[in-house]
Amino acid sequence: MANANDVIKMMEESGAKWLDLRFTDVPGTWQHVSFPKHEVTEDLFAEGTGFDGSSIRGFQTIDESDMLLVPDPSTAVVDPFIPNTLSIVADIRDPITGASYDRSPRHVAAKAEAYLKSTGYGDSSVWGPEAEFFIFDSVSYGGASNSAHYEVDSEEAIWNTGNSTDLSGEGPNLGHKLRHKGGYFPAPPSDTQTLIRHDACEAMAAFGIEIEKHHHEVATAGQGEINWKASPLKQAADFVMAYKYCLKNTAAKYGKTATFMPKPLFEDNGTGMHVHQSIWKGDVPVFAGDGYVGLSETAMAYIGGLLQHGPALMALVAPSSNSYKRLVPGFEAPTILALSARNRSAAARIPMYSNSPKAKRVEFRPPDPTCNPYLAFSAMLMAGLDGIETGADPGEPMQEDLYEVDPSTLNQVPGSLADALDALEADHEFLLKGGVFTSELLEAYIDFKRETEVDAVRLRPHPYEFFLSYDA
Repeated sequence: MANANDVIKMMEESGAKWLDLRFTDVPGTWQHVSFPKHEVTEDLFAEGTGFDGSSIRGFQTIDESDMLLVPDPSTAVVDPFIPNTLSIVADIRDPITGASYDRSPRHVAAKAEAYLKSTGYGDSSVWGPEAEFFIFDSVSYGGASNSAHYEVDSEEAIWNTGNSTDLSGEGPNLGHKLRHKGGYFPAPPSDTQTLIRHDACEAMAAFGIEIEKHHHEVATAGQGEINWKASPLKQAADFVMAYKYCLKNTAAKYGKTATFMPKPLFEDNGTGMHVHQSIWKGDVPVFAGDGYVGLSETAMAYIGGLLQHGPALMALVAPSSNSYKRLVPGFEAPTILALSARNRSAAARIPMYSNSPKAKRVEFRPPDPTCNPYLAFSAMLMAGLDGIETGADPGEPMQEDLYEVDPSTLNQVPGSLADALDALEADHEFLLKGGVFTSELLEAYIDFKRETEVDAVRLRPHPYEFFLSYDA
């Protein structure tokens, strides 16, 4: 187990002059503070360093704002983007009690892992998120009381076929644009971003992320995906944060901009984060059995829990107003709360690439990468464990194309962030078991989302409403 001296030695050997502490706020964005080498002592790791929690989104109010950041030595890496710097993830503690802070997303993940062990259903859970993204050449957006706009652009986008020059205006338009919904696996020159993804993968490796593959995704205009080996819950969430950091900074090095926004384009596929998950007892895969497509009864009940609590989960796994531009019934996203093998239109899918018992897992498909991964993974685990405890029934697996079924006969995810937050408010007892989530954290989260997203979006006119209503 790494300790403070290991980090100090690592700084010496790498020539690092700075230690950069990272932590995640409640919405799910990395924050950081940097320390010169002479301040990096054993005391920093034992006692932490103070910061103002009232200035961090979702954290403490002004009357209890003093908090501590305590570096986790096991997460130290040589930062691939900031010269002469080691990056390290910090945990958050209360300076009075010394206890871990209950609103810290990473602490929620640690409590979820501990709760799983306490149930006896397994020793660990394994998580494999597949976070898609877009890399654009430019982005512009804004709004005022009398205006609103957004525009993204990409050299490879289909809407640029008619240009006489490239986007710089200095070179010719060389064609090879990707059609809408035609971007899955094309080779260069149509895929213009292979080298960007190569470089991003190499940067991710510095954080311990073991890359399996990367490729262009379905949409035009630079949609991509990078896959890595699955890992335990808290580490998987650490990796999502590092993944987003590496991709955004690699894109910036190339003069481009990366986004994990679920639906930045109209009339093309959105960006999701399908999450593969399973439970293990030692080396034994708990989800393997002799039931439906090789699943155990435990796996089926776990899936039942995901589906039963699916509406409430959406507030944490698809947490932006833009998420519900992607999660529209009848279009590309998996909005149907049902179980199926292979069928990508179901929310809970069983991948069938391998018959090995070790490969048995459920892929929960509605999440997107705007979520806080610590909270999202913990919430899904708690829903699944509640399903095991109560013997939840996932229903009959559905094999048909669910998009061809009458939508009114199917259970669907909520249609908006407002509906998802209402569902979480009504159904959250399963999250409170073992003290994994607290009522205070959930109340703060719901209030924050309603104020900053639900109200902020519904109070503003949409540009398309002028097309619909201006001449009425």
